[in-house]
Amino acid sequence: MLRPNVIRKKSDFDSIYKKGNSVGDRYVVLFWRKNHLDYNRTAFLASKKVGNSVRRNRARRLMKEGYRYLCDGLDSGYDFIFIARNTINDKKADDVKKSISSALRKAKIKKNV
Repeated sequence: MLRPNVIRKKSDFDSIYKKGNSVGDRYVVLFWRKNHLDYNRTAFLASKKVGNSVRRNRARRLMKEGYRYLCDGLDSGYDFIFIARNTINDKKADDVKKSISSALRKAKIKKNV
């Protein structure tokens, strides 16, 4: 995942939350919206409900790794916000990857189901 493909502006976050769609899974909540670009942009968030900074950073790393495996099989032109649930603590990377895959399947964004 390249750096320019990261969502940074508050206005982008607000538009995804207000005008986008959402779906939840066991460990991850996914917000998405079409961005009319040739590539996908992502953001990975973990609130303080997830735990201290070590746990939040681990949750973000797990989500990034799960997305990295799945990003080639996705349609392009979307903004994604992945939010960690507090149930993500002490889970394996494979469990989080399955949760992200399930959320993307529910959102009907995956090319390869």
